[in-house]
Amino acid sequence: MLELKNISIDLGEFSLRNISFTVDEGQYFVLLGRSGAGKSILLEIIAGLIKPDGGKVILNGKDITAEPMQKRNVGIVFQDYAIFPHLSVRENICYPLKANKTPKNERGRIVRELSERMGISGLLDRMPGSLSGGELQRVALARTLTLKPKVLLLDEPLSSLDSGLRYKMRNMLRNLNGEGLTMIHVTHDYDTTVALAQKVAIINKGKILQTGTLKDVFHNPGSRFVANLTGIHNFYRARLKAHNKAMLEEKLEITVLPVGEEENKGFVFFRSDDVVVSLEKIESSMTNSVRGVITGMVPAVNGMEVIVDAGIRISAHITNESTEKLGLAEGKRVWVSFKAVAVRFIGR
Repeated sequence: MLELKNISIDLGEFSLRNISFTVDEGQYFVLLGRSGAGKSILLEIIAGLIKPDGGKVILNGKDITAEPMQKRNVGIVFQDYAIFPHLSVRENICYPLKANKTPKNERGRIVRELSERMGISGLLDRMPGSLSGGELQRVALARTLTLKPKVLLLDEPLSSLDSGLRYKMRNMLRNLNGEGLTMIHVTHDYDTTVALAQKVAIINKGKILQTGTLKDVFHNPGSRFVANLTGIHNFYRARLKAHNKAMLEEKLEITVLPVGEEENKGFVFFRSDDVVVSLEKIESSMTNSVRGVITGMVPAVNGMEVIVDAGIRISAHITNESTEKLGLAEGKRVWVSFKAVAVRFIGR
């Protein structure tokens, strides 16, 4: 188990403040945040490349905060691969083993096994300059795995790959984790997080905003920032008028699941996938129906994001088939509907 306790560092214009979280043994932990949030700095602190001003890094009960990188048994794969350009693929993979004075016959066996596992056996005599980004990433991963780290740190490993290679690398990383390897993966990508994470932490401006399982964080965001980062576009200031009625942005009243009245001000959110767009009002169990005008249509994964002005801006995710069937276009008047059970209220 890896524990971070109140990690802080001041780098002048940027700082990490009291970062704490726990990664269980064998867990795939994703640190999700935008560029400049502090993700890579945090990885380098865990790896031992940077010493924090305060706090502790604890691995399996041992405080390793002051330990040099070589003694931590933590591996890191950098975003830019950090491959030695003057060494062959074989020599790159073998480099940590030589530094560790592993016997020559043992080095050969490890290189063969890892190159086969990474699908790069045919590249061992090639030079890095002749390799693609996906091949370089697998070489970097093989080199990091030679010393069997207890924790593998991944710094945006998929960001420079095309969609096909990204899919293959996700499967490879998932398989490694399935074999029991503890992994901490930093990314700005929502889809990568959904595909890989068992636990996720949201970081912004050097501060952890929320930590939990995918369901905890993605379905119950604690702030507008977390909602936006996790793909929730319908997030509004709200006040409760009754235990099951809420007024959004002082413009639109909707029905919500019964909510206790300890707090009557906060936020309401619901997912775009839970919104139905129709040309006529739907008579169904969807208690919330409002008419509006389409003000935007944005291509999305497996469909279209339709933006409707209904007094407030409402986002709906619609399939391409439904978009064509309904003849949806900017300026068209439509109904948007969603169930009370799809709506969440959080107090301030």
